[in-house]
Amino acid sequence: MIVRALPRKGATARFTIDGAPAEAWEGESLLVAVLTQRPSLRRLEFGGEPRAGFCLMGACQDCWVWVDGSRARACTTQVRAGMRVSTTGPDWT
Repeated sequence: MIVRALPRKGATARFTIDGAPAEAWEGESLLVAVLTQRPSLRRLEFGGEPRAGFCLMGACQDCWVWVDGSRARACTTQVRAGMRVSTTGPDWT
């Protein structure tokens, strides 16, 4: 889980993660927003192990989530108000 060393200031955005309400700073990555609230981002679709991203720059494809029904990389997707994030997609188990 990510813990902030310094408090942030500015606008926040409310969104949902797997139907649960969440709040993060506007413009921060979805990966950081989720990991400040949960110990992992998602479960590996092949074995169920917890995953939290690997490269953190959009190259490894370890942080795939679904945002408003479309697949997205959590490390390169910025948080915005109202977004609906699902950590399991329609073809994932």
